[in-house]
Amino acid sequence: QVQLVVSGGGLVQPGGSLRLSCAASGGVFRRYTMAWYRQAPGKEREFVATITTAGTTDYAESVKGRFTVSRDNAKNTAYLQMNSLKPEDTAVYLCTSSYYNNVYWGQGTQVTVSS
Repeated sequence: QVQLVVSGGGLVQPGGSLRLSCAASGGVFRRYTMAWYRQAPGKEREFVATITTAGTTDYAESVKGRFTVSRDNAKNTAYLQMNSLKPEDTAVYLCTSSYYNNVYWGQGTQVTVSS
């Protein structure tokens, strides 16, 4: 069983930056594809970014060029660096780890972009 702990959310002004962390335990981190999702009030959960075991990344069009996903296998942690934040980025951000058909979800962290 993999446990994921997400941290780093908060309130930031438009144009600001935040870095989210997703710390994993209970599994072999380097074997997992890590991904970030978000859910805004009244909206469907949406994909944000992913990073494979090989370090290949993919992003939602809405965050390309602003967000960067990374991982540190030595620290069992994935990161989401968010720059040039917009009010529409306000949401609860969640991370997942996946290995074949096994998918684990961490708890969410609130990101609020507002002046």
